[in-house]
Amino acid sequence: MKKLILSFAIILCGYQLMAQQVKYVVLVSVDGFRPDFYMDASWPAPTMQQMMHDGVYAEGVRGIFPTVTYPSHTTLITGVMPAKHGIVYNTPFDPNGLNSTWFKYARQVKAETLWEAAHKAGLKTAAVSWPVTVGADIDWNIPETWLEKQPGDRRTATSQDATPKGLFEEIQANATGQLEANDMDLHYLSMNENLGRMTAYLIRRYKPNLVAVHLPNTDEFEHLEGREGPGVRKAVAAADRAIGGIIEALKKAGIKDSTAVIITGDHGFVDTHSSLAPNVWLAQNGLQGKTADRGNWKATFHASGGSAFLHLKDPKDTKTLEQVKAILAGLPATLQKLFRVIDKATIDRMEADPEAVLALTGEQGISFNNDADGPLLKPAKGGAHGYFPDFKEIRTGFVAAGAGLGSGVVLPEIGLEDVAPLVARLLGIELNQAEGLVYPGALKK
Repeated sequence: MKKLILSFAIILCGYQLMAQQVKYVVLVSVDGFRPDFYMDASWPAPTMQQMMHDGVYAEGVRGIFPTVTYPSHTTLITGVMPAKHGIVYNTPFDPNGLNSTWFKYARQVKAETLWEAAHKAGLKTAAVSWPVTVGADIDWNIPETWLEKQPGDRRTATSQDATPKGLFEEIQANATGQLEANDMDLHYLSMNENLGRMTAYLIRRYKPNLVAVHLPNTDEFEHLEGREGPGVRKAVAAADRAIGGIIEALKKAGIKDSTAVIITGDHGFVDTHSSLAPNVWLAQNGLQGKTADRGNWKATFHASGGSAFLHLKDPKDTKTLEQVKAILAGLPATLQKLFRVIDKATIDRMEADPEAVLALTGEQGISFNNDADGPLLKPAKGGAHGYFPDFKEIRTGFVAAGAGLGSGVVLPEIGLEDVAPLVARLLGIELNQAEGLVYPGALKK
């Protein structure tokens, strides 16, 4: 027994020493990040590929359900699944069918975040373009935000929602220069460049212990062109260059040797050719109307890219639920082959939206939309995500190097919920509710 206690004490002491050596963590999310970007040398990502050789990487990261951006990013900074943190889709389900607003405010997150845990430990934090952070407990925050009436120009909303007040103007004066609307536009790779410069400035000027940045351009071009489009390669190169600039900032700030850098993402991507409208079936059977407000509806599907989640107006309406199941089971085989039905037990096991009573997830090539009128199946192009996270193409990536991390370590697969506990362990802070694991082999011995 004494030997066991001594061994545990030695291990604990080792972790404490590691935490003391790691004073800073930089968490970078590349939207639409895929393992092939660093595992396949043909991709233009020399910084990420060097990190793979120097540090720790995963051959794949299993995502949450649905594999979409905002729920995934919230899992990344809480270590819990959507049912617990409350961000279950990009856009909340609206029973009236009219709400197109996205989850935006930190108060909508029901779980403890890394920034909150860091503050409890007396550490400083910063974030750039991280989803669901408006009003967050972050010392220097440039949140991902836009005005609903002016989505193409993020500058006004960013200025209003940045904290402390005036931070966005300070960054323009010292890091990016005066920004125009298209300098923060997903269609232009300069967005990644500018977000990287913002992050680098905050590192050099304030040296936050935890910095998180979301680089979105890769996702945009994968949506437009699919997995292998020429614009995707350019977007990967732009993300890699932004990461390189952030690492240079660590060197210039004199803190690189005490910093761990983690590159991860939210989901992979699937090439699509068709978009399916399951609400057409419901409308044909009198379970919802064809207007935007769904009329006097009983059941409706809420589309989320490669999946669609069934909601009942009356959660206890088992008769309607059985009717929907019968509609799906009675479809011809030519239609049934387009999707899989995810039952309530599986939704609950995945800790997805607790209010959904079943879901559909598309086979590769099939995405979903919310139309209740018009064609059941229409052409689609480019790429999509949002699928059930049980196949290779939808997995995201993970590569990390620096203080506190091992070298030459390969993890066949980890979960998205494993990232936040690792960040917490590296910084020596407590994130008690986190459901993920810290794999000891990934840590410096």
